[in-house]
Amino acid sequence: MVMINAMAVIRRYRAFLILVGVTAGLVAFAPSVGQRALALSKANVVEMLSFLPPIFLLLGLLDAWVDRKTMMAYMGDEAGLRGTLLAFVLGSAAAGPLYAAFPMAGVMMEKGASMRNVFVFIGTWSTTKIPLIMFETATLGFRFMAMRLVFNIAGIFIIAKILEKDLEKHPMPPRTGAS
Repeated sequence: MVMINAMAVIRRYRAFLILVGVTAGLVAFAPSVGQRALALSKANVVEMLSFLPPIFLLLGLLDAWVDRKTMMAYMGDEAGLRGTLLAFVLGSAAAGPLYAAFPMAGVMMEKGASMRNVFVFIGTWSTTKIPLIMFETATLGFRFMAMRLVFNIAGIFIIAKILEKDLEKHPMPPRTGAS
């Protein structure tokens, strides 16, 4: 039984374990490159740890304060354009790196948001954040920002629709708990 669990852990974390092995090899055979890799890894972990606690706190509040019926009314399949616009605004107003959007998307799914709205939320989080738009306008000009924004928004809605249709043809298997 213990051996099966150890193999499952190794299988689940094999990419991480391979990267640890590669980094150890770099430290042993190319110390300057290995030290740089370790420094970058440390900086990434520190950055993640600065974002994740507040995000998980907000997720806990969302999970506790917003019941499934409310989420379905505002962002479910029957919410229509209102739900899609709400997903768009939430994604655009969000702060933090993209990896922070996925736990939020998971809570939205569990609470009954439509997959289309979850896809729109993730797409807008990654491409239409308000600080990004302001930065682009200041550095690259209004014309570039406007063109990129128009194409990104169109792409978000097109991709969300394609993914939603694909999920109708190929539904996700039911979740069997934490994996």
